[in-house]
Amino acid sequence: MARQELTCDDILKELRAKQFYPIYYLMGEESYFIDVIADYMADHILADAEKEFNLTVVYGADTDIVSVINAAKRYPMMAEHQVIIVKEAQNIRNMDELFFYLQKPQPSTILVFCHKHGVLDRRKKLATEIGRVGILFESKKLKESQLPAFINMYMRRKGIEVEPKATAMLADFVGNDLSRMSGELEKLTLILPKNQTRITPELIEHNIGISKDYNNFELRSALVEKDVLKANRIIKYFAENPKTNPIQVTLSLLFGFFSNLMLAYYAPEKSEQGIAAFLGLKTPWQSREYMSAMRHYSGVKTMKIIGYIRYADATSKGVGNSSLGNADILRELIFKILH
Repeated sequence: MARQELTCDDILKELRAKQFYPIYYLMGEESYFIDVIADYMADHILADAEKEFNLTVVYGADTDIVSVINAAKRYPMMAEHQVIIVKEAQNIRNMDELFFYLQKPQPSTILVFCHKHGVLDRRKKLATEIGRVGILFESKKLKESQLPAFINMYMRRKGIEVEPKATAMLADFVGNDLSRMSGELEKLTLILPKNQTRITPELIEHNIGISKDYNNFELRSALVEKDVLKANRIIKYFAENPKTNPIQVTLSLLFGFFSNLMLAYYAPEKSEQGIAAFLGLKTPWQSREYMSAMRHYSGVKTMKIIGYIRYADATSKGVGNSSLGNADILRELIFKILH
């Protein structure tokens, strides 16, 4: 595996094994993984007694590349390494000058750049040189379908199991903001009763404020099974609680589901495993809803539903000067989907 293709877990595994490189360039749209790696390096590479003289944290807006390079050339004091972390590295100008330092980097320096909300141009010589002598890591946003696996893995490391419905509730409610998601998971860890190692929908309902019966996960389930009564009960609850159930979140989740459903019709193998593999789902059980929906919605109907959702989204944003409120827009959409 090329070093540029390493995951966050791969890098952490190498760091725990004390396998260090002269430079780490952490970049991308997902801040969470960048912070996890940088925080680990700040906390664990140096002993506490070594940090005062050998751990330097600067911000891109407050420094320049020449100052960073000069600091990197220094030798550590009474330690094997010095660690320099440059946060908000996207604000540093003339970054290309780093290329010359990388021709002969200081082996005792571990230089870390945290470049958020963007990436280094991989076509430039600098990116190639970073990949040659160190780690060029791109932190990408997780897809909605990857969230359940992230939640389960995060909690499994703490010895905690999350019930599938509870996982879906969290994924639907929080979305792919991993910093916020990790905060909610830590909150659940802290409030979990002693000797209990299982997160249930009831626990989430009582402590995070997501109704276990009236949420986007249950709405999707009702639509899949064409349960008209249940679907209308849920959207009535949404209309009465608009702050905790914003229409844009609901529309986004419905659009994602029916778009995937449209793709599922093209899967070469219409089994749980076949559809999961075709859609890139982590586990076969995640494809069960799609298989059930395919029994209730034809491909033609699914295409129409995607159009209905697009129209509802535009209308909710004021396109067409519609006088309908969000509750009416959602009610009309659900009617069109079910009939």
